[in-house]
Amino acid sequence: MARYKDYIPCGVIPAALLAFSEDFSLDEAETRRHLSYVGNVTGISAVTVNGHSSEVHACTFDEQARVLDLAGDEIGDQVPLINGVYADGSLEAARLARMAESGGASALLCFPPHSMRMGGVRHRPEMALTHFKIIAEATDLPLIVFQYGDELAYSLETLINIVEQIPTVQAVKDWSPAQDHERHIRVLQTLPRPVNVLSTNSAWLMSSLVMGANGLLSGAGSVIADLQVALFNAVKSDDMKTAKALADRIWHTSQVFYRDPFADMHNRMKEALVLLGRQDRAVVRPPLVKLSAAEISRIGTALDSAGLTAAGAVGLPRRRAAAV
Repeated sequence: MARYKDYIPCGVIPAALLAFSEDFSLDEAETRRHLSYVGNVTGISAVTVNGHSSEVHACTFDEQARVLDLAGDEIGDQVPLINGVYADGSLEAARLARMAESGGASALLCFPPHSMRMGGVRHRPEMALTHFKIIAEATDLPLIVFQYGDELAYSLETLINIVEQIPTVQAVKDWSPAQDHERHIRVLQTLPRPVNVLSTNSAWLMSSLVMGANGLLSGAGSVIADLQVALFNAVKSDDMKTAKALADRIWHTSQVFYRDPFADMHNRMKEALVLLGRQDRAVVRPPLVKLSAAEISRIGTALDSAGLTAAGAVGLPRRRAAAV
């Protein structure tokens, strides 16, 4: 059963990275170290594991189960854990959902199956509804719909249909472009049964939050969760002067994390943690490859400009997060 049975996804949710040894095996000690750091940031509402940021595409079922076990053991008594469900087949997604529930997750982040590309999402929306129904039949955990911004993006009509037919859908992690993103916030958060929109538009986070998103779920939180918490709180309290100052600091990191090629964003975040002294090495599994020395140097300059240190962002508090 879930450790936090009544958890509703909202607020600031970092998506954790995953540490590997030089032989590409899971580095459990460094993974624990990272989870402990992120899980102890003041003000976060949960931590996500087995997501994009943890290179879930390159992890086996057993490795994903082990990562959730490590997270539960390290920080599961402090914050809820959200487990990613990344699978091209709905039956495998259901198997992952059952594993996550038995492993102590409090919610599931459901990725769109890549098997719905080539027009499936646009022309056969019943595929998406079927996928979520199969997951929902496998678990009672709250579900987060991961809304992409490309050809795997569900229409607003499809999102509403999923929410109306599947009551365990509690939130949408929204990666949509600005106009669609604002529409989703205005519509989904005001439905008869509202669902929270969690921004993952980390490259323009302040703008997204000002639109009214009730939270954020981002891999950048593996590095700057304290800045994200401070920005989220400033926007919610309508303190735009403070929010802008924080957004100015975050800008330095987003400019290096989310540059082209976008596929290297979490690779760059790993290098950032090494530069900050929070991790020993930045190993990624193939086909991802090591960044160039010049790019790593740019990341270091950005971290300095953002005022980041091993202990956290300069000027912001750090303490053990209270249990939810």
